[in-house]
Amino acid sequence: MRATLGIVLSLATVGLAGCGDKGSSGTQAPVSVNGAGCAPAAGDKLVVLDDDKKLQTADNIIPAINAKAADPALVAALDKVSDALTTEKLIQLNKAVDVDRKTSKVAAEDFAKAENLTTGIQKTKTGAIKIGAADFSESATLGALYEIVLDAAGYDATVQTIGKREVYLGQLEKGDLQIVPEYAGTLTEFINGKVNGSSAAPLASGDTDKTVTALKDIGGKQGLSFGKASKAADQNAFAVTTAFATKNGVKTLSDFAAKCSGQATILGGPAECPQRPFCQPGLEKTYAIQFGKVVSLDAGGPQSKDALKKGTASIALVFSSDGSLG
Repeated sequence: MRATLGIVLSLATVGLAGCGDKGSSGTQAPVSVNGAGCAPAAGDKLVVLDDDKKLQTADNIIPAINAKAADPALVAALDKVSDALTTEKLIQLNKAVDVDRKTSKVAAEDFAKAENLTTGIQKTKTGAIKIGAADFSESATLGALYEIVLDAAGYDATVQTIGKREVYLGQLEKGDLQIVPEYAGTLTEFINGKVNGSSAAPLASGDTDKTVTALKDIGGKQGLSFGKASKAADQNAFAVTTAFATKNGVKTLSDFAAKCSGQATILGGPAECPQRPFCQPGLEKTYAIQFGKVVSLDAGGPQSKDALKKGTASIALVFSSDGSLG
């Protein structure tokens, strides 16, 4: 279901937390752990801790455009969507589809009306525009938002579900598709790997501006152009229950490191978490957090969220735009 799940599978070279097999189980404990730590605290609501030291790659949503189709009016219309989106609003959009069971089209229409997305767009253009979407709900909803603003500009826009990045990116580069909603860091590294090889030094980072600059540079050489990056991001994140956050006074991962590093702290994540530099090793290196136990769950899915809610994990990997966080 999650956007970032597909991202994770195509980004092993960058080190994002990989996806564990459903139903996997097991624990891993470090050899020596200092500090008392913070035991899990059960609760129904979850909150993402701010990644204040930018461990994760910036995966802000950005429209990827075939360069030949990147007319200023088209880009300006797409930028209206980027300007309106924040991670909090993306969570609500995903909640509307994944929790409240609205269609992506209806959720997009409701959002466009509430945010006045088409206000100020002049209907001056004509021609067919094909928008590609990956096969998960968030991408479909973003595609529907792009369709709304492009129709308002006079284009005859349609959304087509394509599937994997390996497929739709080739169609975008050839011009069979004109636009795809993308994720800055993931696309940067996907193209980097394709052009420079799987062992290429990463170009993406936790800095959004630098990542987008790298994307425009390497993507431009592949016949791509880009609209404005939104403030909304769908990326790896770490959550606790609101009960845990209140009890321990934590809002950021730095807070968590200062107050909860130690024996009682249990980290939940996918099977690959102990090896992935953006999961356990990254938390240990960037934030100096030590864990008393690491439990093997899924990659930001129901197992991870249930472990937090039921009080069997202190902190767990989730995805920052998950509708269940709304």
